[in-house]
Amino acid sequence: MKYIITESRFDKAVFKYLDNQDFIKVNKKENIFFLNSSDDKLSDAQIAYIKSDGECYIKYELMAEISDFFSIDVYEVNKIIGRWFEDTQQRRVSSIHWL
Repeated sequence: MKYIITESRFDKAVFKYLDNQDFIKVNKKENIFFLNSSDDKLSDAQIAYIKSDGECYIKYELMAEISDFFSIDVYEVNKIIGRWFEDTQQRRVSSIHWL
């Protein structure tokens, strides 16, 4: 059975999914990193953000996981994660890249 929902409701569902990931946020002078655990290295970040230019880097595995769970294209997931980051961190995302 298929359901039709608005984009904003769909975003809220994905935002809630991301909120429930319990990421560990590491806020450095020039970057923000979201890690799965405190044992992870910064290079293992699921999401990395460069404060100076607003670039956001997202692990492909995270995008693929969300894409599979919600049955949406990874390119759309990319945009939604960018909106989630802007919403939760109150920072502008100028571009999004895959890791």
